[in-house]
Amino acid sequence: MEDKKKALIIVDVQKAFDDKKWGERNNQNAEENISNILQLCRGRGWLVIHIQHTSDNPNSVFHPKNEGFAIKEIVEPIDKEVIINKKVNSSFIGTNLEELLKENEVTTVVITGLTTPHCVSTTTRMSGNLGFDTYLISDATAAFGMKDQNDIYYDAATIHNISLATLHEEFATILTTEKLLNEFF
Repeated sequence: MEDKKKALIIVDVQKAFDDKKWGERNNQNAEENISNILQLCRGRGWLVIHIQHTSDNPNSVFHPKNEGFAIKEIVEPIDKEVIINKKVNSSFIGTNLEELLKENEVTTVVITGLTTPHCVSTTTRMSGNLGFDTYLISDATAAFGMKDQNDIYYDAATIHNISLATLHEEFATILTTEKLLNEFF
């Protein structure tokens, strides 16, 4: 398959996720893995799309006037790479992402970013549902620990792994960075 038919989507790799309010996180080197994938995709001429979460609430870490809105330097967009702002979990809702992928005849989408159970999962589900050959890179995304409706706490690794399990072979193929590099590069 031609490289021009592939896209790398980097979801919400923003400084907002460095805030201590989120609690413990797994995959501390997710951003480094994303950066390594990004460099290879750039070298192959893939379509690179950066998704940036935005909030209208001035108190939100994702508000454009707050430092957290910024994309982390390790994956900072260059040249003509596309930046799409979104206000909900799905990178497809209220954006031109689907149209952009179709205009560029993209058939294969590789998804990375933050966080696994939220925007990454929702974007992955929609990508699969829209018919794209979707790959989610397990160590190029991360989760935070959280409590459920019964106030039971689940650690970040558990949240991450269950999120991946609900996506694998239903909405996407789950690969590690190493497996992606072996299969695509």
